[in-house]
Amino acid sequence: QVQLVESGGGLVQAGGSLRLSCAASGRAFSDYAMGWFRQAPGKEREFVAHITRNGGSTYYADSVKGRFTISRANAKNTVYLQMTSLKPEDTAVYYCAAKYWGSSGLETENRYDYWGQGTQVTVSS
Repeated sequence: QVQLVESGGGLVQAGGSLRLSCAASGRAFSDYAMGWFRQAPGKEREFVAHITRNGGSTYYADSVKGRFTISRANAKNTVYLQMTSLKPEDTAVYYCAAKYWGSSGLETENRYDYWGQGTQVTVSS
């Protein structure tokens, strides 16, 4: 079992920045590929970014490429999402997710084994 707790969400003006954190507890964090997803009101949850177990590879949705950065600190059991140049359309609940020993298909939410409860990000225009 892995427990995931997101933090760092809030209200920010367009053009601003936020850093989300996801703290993991339970099994060895370095055994898990990690992803961030988001769900805006009235929309389906969508992929944002993922990072491999050792942090050596990352991948982003086109909508956030160049603005968001995913990283991880395995010694701290934490994955981060640094968000810059935020836009109102980035407003959503952001979720982190963990995939045991995963390396492919990480853009697909049903590949993940564990999910956090989400943190709200609101970007005002």
